[in-house]
Amino acid sequence: MARRKKVYEGKAKILYEGPEPGTLVQYFKDDATAFNAEKKATIDGKGVLNNRLSEFFMSGLNAVGVPTHFIRRINMREQLIRAVEIIPLEVVVRNVAAGSISKRLGIEEGTPLPRPIVEFYFKNDELGDPMVSEEHIIAFGWATQQDLDDMVSLALRVNDFLSGLMLGVGIKLVDFKIEIGRIWDGDYMRLIVADEISPDSCRLWDIESGRKLDKDVFRRDLGDLADAYTEVARRLGVMPTGPQGAVKPTLIN
Repeated sequence: MARRKKVYEGKAKILYEGPEPGTLVQYFKDDATAFNAEKKATIDGKGVLNNRLSEFFMSGLNAVGVPTHFIRRINMREQLIRAVEIIPLEVVVRNVAAGSISKRLGIEEGTPLPRPIVEFYFKNDELGDPMVSEEHIIAFGWATQQDLDDMVSLALRVNDFLSGLMLGVGIKLVDFKIEIGRIWDGDYMRLIVADEISPDSCRLWDIESGRKLDKDVFRRDLGDLADAYTEVARRLGVMPTGPQGAVKPTLIN
């Protein structure tokens, strides 16, 4: 097999050159990180779960008219995606107070917010991905006002889709983050959802018990991260289940 050219490696994924111009292969690693990579571990099967879950969410968004970079899944750990110019911002949508907003504003974790709140964070690990205002974004040329309006619209559409999907399987979508990229069709530029959507990038709580089914399990040492992610996949029908319930994923060649 010919050696593929690595384009980029992050904390949870590797990007390789794709088979066609304008495409990339996105590989999901088993690495788990928290607190800006100060806490690290390898979780067997995590990459398989996130690949399948991100495929499920991105395909669903494509189907309802929310454009994403996802083209198709290649195997258990890789998917073919469109190459995009990533806007250097994380877009966070919050439905319930948790994490940094609770600390910043003194709101008790679990408090429903009056409406979905969209926040922007500058993607820079060395700076700890600081929160930024629309004024910063426009002043420093990271995005235009029209881009920001489109990003908020995309983020809220993703929120509507994910919230309904999760509610149907007894899960509360507390918050999530997405990345957005630019693509060009000739001279026409448009924005699409990129990166991934998975329990790595969402806060997901069981509606009845409040059990956390996301990366907070790893951040706060609340149990087995693979079990939590597998439970999300099982409820959504993404991974097969056997007579004993959820089956942990295995890598298939």
